[in-house]
Amino acid sequence: MTGIENTIIARLEKGGEKFEILVDPKLAYDYKTGARKDLANVLLAEEVFKDARKGDRQTSSALQKAFGTTEVYKIAEAIFRDGEVQLTTDQRRKLLEEKRVKLVALLAKNCMDPRTKAPHPPQRIEAALEQAKFHVEAFKPAEEQLDDAVEALREIIPISIEKVKVAVKVPAQFSGKAYGMLKEYGLSKEEWGSDGSLTVVCEMAAGVQGEFYDRVNKLTSGQAQTKLL
Repeated sequence: MTGIENTIIARLEKGGEKFEILVDPKLAYDYKTGARKDLANVLLAEEVFKDARKGDRQTSSALQKAFGTTEVYKIAEAIFRDGEVQLTTDQRRKLLEEKRVKLVALLAKNCMDPRTKAPHPPQRIEAALEQAKFHVEAFKPAEEQLDDAVEALREIIPISIEKVKVAVKVPAQFSGKAYGMLKEYGLSKEEWGSDGSLTVVCEMAAGVQGEFYDRVNKLTSGQAQTKLL
């Protein structure tokens, strides 16, 4: 067990009461970020406190009222889910960087320049986020920060969340093996020719067009026909 001097606190305020638990820094970080799926060994004391540093325990009646149970691990799950965890400086820096990288990837995949219909490269998005002084939230899923990030970026670069439709005609000799790959990109229409050729329409996030064209060309030795609709 980690020594008490190396613990951190996870806390939740609910109904005017404070609920705190003492947790292992590394295991708590793993659980909060989803790398760990259970609370085994995460809690360093099977107690819920009003003030963990002072050792002031919460009452059973307050636990029952707030959580409908006095079972420590069920309450701990709620605290991790809805409350906040005191991360170390290095953990917070690492988590913020991971979240920023994921958000930039999502923006690059789902957005484009509405004037040129071309995706923005990740480096441009990252620089624009920095210029916009956009605050990435460590514990909020990147997907839930996407819309706010786009709004902030519009002050810096022309950007919008877009989907595109691409028509593809694949020669007969490649149609069989290409079909599975094309299904990965939102295949919304398909038509098989009498000669065995395949014509489809795929709908995808704007930012994956380059990847899509590269895979189609590689799979068909550059013999497929594509058209942006």
